[in-house]
Amino acid sequence: MTVDITPATRTETDSLGSLEIPADAYWGIHTARALENFPISKRPISVYKDLVVALAMVKQASARANREIGVLDPEKADLIDRAAQLIIDGEYHDQFVVGVIQGGAGTSTNMNANEVITNVALELAGREKGDYTFLSPIDHTNRSQSTNDVYPTAIKVGLGLDLRSLLEELDLLRRSFLAKAVEFHDILKVGRTQLQDAVPMTLGQEFHGFATTLGEDHSRLKENAYLLCEINMGATAIGTGITTHAEYGRRVLHHLREISGLDLDTATDLVESTSDTGAFMSFSSTLKRNAIKMSKICNDLRLLSSGPQAGFGEINLPARQAGSSIMPGKVNPVIPEVVNQVAFAVVGADMTVTMAVEAGQLQLNAFEPVIAHSIFQSITWMRRAMWTLRVNCVDGITANTERLGAMVGASVGVITALTPFIGYAAAAALAKTALLTGRNVADLVVEAGLMSEEEVAKQLSPARLSGLEAVTEAIMVVPPAREDLVTDRG
Repeated sequence: MTVDITPATRTETDSLGSLEIPADAYWGIHTARALENFPISKRPISVYKDLVVALAMVKQASARANREIGVLDPEKADLIDRAAQLIIDGEYHDQFVVGVIQGGAGTSTNMNANEVITNVALELAGREKGDYTFLSPIDHTNRSQSTNDVYPTAIKVGLGLDLRSLLEELDLLRRSFLAKAVEFHDILKVGRTQLQDAVPMTLGQEFHGFATTLGEDHSRLKENAYLLCEINMGATAIGTGITTHAEYGRRVLHHLREISGLDLDTATDLVESTSDTGAFMSFSSTLKRNAIKMSKICNDLRLLSSGPQAGFGEINLPARQAGSSIMPGKVNPVIPEVVNQVAFAVVGADMTVTMAVEAGQLQLNAFEPVIAHSIFQSITWMRRAMWTLRVNCVDGITANTERLGAMVGASVGVITALTPFIGYAAAAALAKTALLTGRNVADLVVEAGLMSEEEVAKQLSPARLSGLEAVTEAIMVVPPAREDLVTDRG
């Protein structure tokens, strides 16, 4: 006996003909054609949860506006509203199946949203999926709309929602570095410029600098959120508002602000707003700035922890996994390394956004799908990178205090703190002696009779060396340097 395991289907028709659609699918024929046409990324738009939520918010706001201005039957508007809310609440996201990379300026994404919301609404009404004579994806769910205002608006709303969680994670990372700055407050180390020894500082100051850098990026990202707040709902096809009621734009803005909680506003020139995607390029550039600065911090963490015997070895990163299949005991800085790679990807995504923005033509930019994918991916990867950097690395960093102390003691850079008291020439001569002999700078200053042991100790205290305590006394006059201070005692 042969069992028929062919899944049940329903027939849907568009202007190109008919197709069989899986009976249990909430998407329809327009989505099916997109699945055939764009087998590119193999990544559905549902990987970006906030984009799906934003699409539902736009449809919900439109349904409410259309009901108020009398162009949509209240019962149908209520069904669309309720279906959209279910998607906002996290249901049916697996039905948003079109690929993130697609032709058509986002039409397939808009159609996917129209079909899913419509079929969910039909179920709520006790009707079969595909009963579009009662409730139509285009005539009702897409009423007063075009892909050309729905899609860019949904991208901006989705990015606005996504940005909230990115900012939260960025602030947690900043606080993690700040906590380490407090923990390492009194630990002296040698600062470096151009990878050469410079003057002393504390490890706490170094980590406080990391925290400040991230705090500045938090401010820049928050400031640039306004770029996502100008929308073009009511523009429809090219910005002229064809097929819309005169009150629609104002009403849909009111509802979308209320639903999303974002400080949205309608563009003053809808033709310009529909064709210009420069806001995405500017926002992407701000993300790139944050990624690059995080990458620089990770470079520093890798350098400071290098070794552990033949490198800097100043700090210890948490051991997360074995570092080699051939060298026993080797542990690599894998967490900073993965953050570096995320930064490289964000830089590449920013270039993609830049080229896509440039390629727009006349009244529309057809390349918004790759713009959306690039920016959503950057935010998603950056947020995850911040989390793993904080939890799996920064929170567990420890200081190698013995090594740091030894390097400060042997560093000729500390003599900079004594130049106001012994003069630059004498300090330079003693620094050269210290380098030739490997002797401690403080001892050489005392032996030369230039300062007492107590005076040297006072000026070379951690607070003075790191600048936490200012030198306030008058600079003494010192005699010219003596040639006999420079000796080769090795």
